[in-house]
Amino acid sequence: MAHGIPIRVLVVDDHPLVRKGVVAVVAAESDMAVVGEAGDGRQAVALFRQVRPDVALIDLGLPLLDGIGAMEAIRSEFPGSRFIALTVYQGDEDIHRALQAGAQAYLLKNAPSSQLVAAIRAVHAGLRKIPPEVASLVSDRGPGPGLTAREIEVLRLVAKGRTNLEIAEELRITRGTAKWFVSSILSKLGVDDRTEAVTMALERGILH
Repeated sequence: MAHGIPIRVLVVDDHPLVRKGVVAVVAAESDMAVVGEAGDGRQAVALFRQVRPDVALIDLGLPLLDGIGAMEAIRSEFPGSRFIALTVYQGDEDIHRALQAGAQAYLLKNAPSSQLVAAIRAVHAGLRKIPPEVASLVSDRGPGPGLTAREIEVLRLVAKGRTNLEIAEELRITRGTAKWFVSSILSKLGVDDRTEAVTMALERGILH
C-alpha cells in the first residue's frame, strides 16, 4: 500500500450505534479513513457515487433498499467497487446472495474489530475474505447457482399457491415470463415440481 494514502471507507448501517462503533474502529487505524456514513440503501448508492470509496461496508438489512439491492445498484454503475457485507444473519442464502451481489467479504456484526480491520485491508488488496464459520455454511449449499431477487419473489408467490397467471398479474409481468421464472427456479433448485421447490427453499433458508 502506498504510504500515506489511507483506504477510503464508506459505512452503511441503519443502526446509529452500530454505525458509530464501526466508524470508530475504522478511524482508529492509521491506514484508513471513513469518507461517508449512510443509514439506508438509497442514501448508500447516492453517497457512493459522491465519495467513491475504496471499500464500502454495507449492512444487509437496510430500509428503503436492502444491502443486496444497494450493492447491485452500485456495482452496475461502478463495476470495480468493493464491498464487505455486514450482517446479523447467518442463513446460507443471505450469504450466497451477498457474495453474488459483489461482496468480497462477509462479516457477522458480532465479529471482533480485528477481523473487521483485516477484512477491509484484504478486500482493498483485491482478496476475498470469508470467515471460516461463514465459509463452511456456504460450502454446505446444494449445487446450482443461487436464485435472483426476482426469482425469490416468484418463489414466495408459488409458496402461496399462486398460478402462473396470478404471479404474472401480481408482479406485472407476462404469463410467459412468469412461466419462464418458475421453470428457471425448478432447474436451479434441481427439483421437478412446485411443491418440491417450496420444500427445498424452506430447507435451505431461501424462504423463511
